[in-house]
Amino acid sequence: MPTLLLRLAAPMQSWGASSRFTVRDTVREPTKSGVVGLIAAALGRLRTAPLDDLAALRMGVRIDRPGRVAMDYHTAQNVYKASGRIKATEVSRRYYLADAVFLVGLEGDDQAWLARIHQALRNPRWTLYLGRKAFVPAEPIWLVDGMTELSLLDALKIYPWLGRDEKVYRSLRHLRVVMDDPGGAIVRYDLPISFRWDKRSYAPRRVKSLFIPRPLYRKPFSEEEAM
Repeated sequence: MPTLLLRLAAPMQSWGASSRFTVRDTVREPTKSGVVGLIAAALGRLRTAPLDDLAALRMGVRIDRPGRVAMDYHTAQNVYKASGRIKATEVSRRYYLADAVFLVGLEGDDQAWLARIHQALRNPRWTLYLGRKAFVPAEPIWLVDGMTELSLLDALKIYPWLGRDEKVYRSLRHLRVVMDDPGGAIVRYDLPISFRWDKRSYAPRRVKSLFIPRPLYRKPFSEEEAM
């Protein structure tokens, strides 16, 4: 099956999987709901639109640079409580990944559909961000050579490393990959069913984690890719 590759790189990213109330978490790699939401924004889909075709794509994530987990405090004023009363000040803790870089692969049997998504990522309808509106990409999500006939795992194995520091690259031996697998031992509740504000819902998704040999090193992207 063909595969579409995306680059997610930014000073800050946040991929919440179980956020509740005043603590907003992040997992260590992009979630399925986060990537589907990003693509939906590129396509210009409304929150009320179906997600079945996007959620059905098999996803894999290669962690090229894991970054580090950091936390900041947010203060909101005049917050409505469940009782209907207003709380003057609410402080929340929000976690994010600093300086992380990921290669995301999406595999499907319809090459034309993947090609349409690829084009939408190059010219997105709406602004794209990595988990929060303030976390904009540091490099283009769209990759000039992001469309491939390779299977998901083969594409993640072969595509050049996305980092920029050759010294860091030489210290690597393996990269971690997390990918959809019906028999996977890890369960994530991040398969989106609906993004409606009044009916947001998710289903469980099974994934597996594995390590692959480091791919080739390539110099920073070309001017053509940056356009």
